[in-house]
Amino acid sequence: MRGASILKVNDDKTRKLNKNTLMAFVGEPGDTVQFAEYIQANIQLYSMRNSSDLSPREVSSFVRSELAKSLRSRSPYTVNLLLGGYNPILSRPELYWIDYLASCAPVPYAAHGYAQYYCLSILDKHHHAGISFEEGMGILRMCTDELKRRLPVDFKGVLVKVVDKDGIRVEDYVDEKPVYAP
Repeated sequence: MRGASILKVNDDKTRKLNKNTLMAFVGEPGDTVQFAEYIQANIQLYSMRNSSDLSPREVSSFVRSELAKSLRSRSPYTVNLLLGGYNPILSRPELYWIDYLASCAPVPYAAHGYAQYYCLSILDKHHHAGISFEEGMGILRMCTDELKRRLPVDFKGVLVKVVDKDGIRVEDYVDEKPVYAP
């Protein structure tokens, strides 16, 4: 039987690839961890060899090419990714959605896994260009409230990581308030 299940409450499904790029992944448990560690190691190796970090766009191209190569092999990775980062040259954030078929698209906002079925409509309605950090956290609050209300498994909360010009940091996010269905 396949479906939504929680293996670990405190499982972090993200990997820091360089100072300004973070990758979130979902998919088959063995594939996701192995692929994420492979990408992380190769991006760090590139940075050490060339004394410079790849931009989020360059990282997304590398990830997409590696997924395309694995797709043509006997054992393709079944992994979907969100790759976000801050481009210090262009001074702007970038977000890429990459699926297991090696499709890559720049997106203004995203969700993946089962959460996408509940959160994308909220993001469609409330996201706008030039959104502030506080407004983004407000939209995240709306998304987590919706997940508490409608997700068919016991929702355990979220780990919030912020990527900006200063790097990657974990943001405190207390979500103790109960939410009741209308």
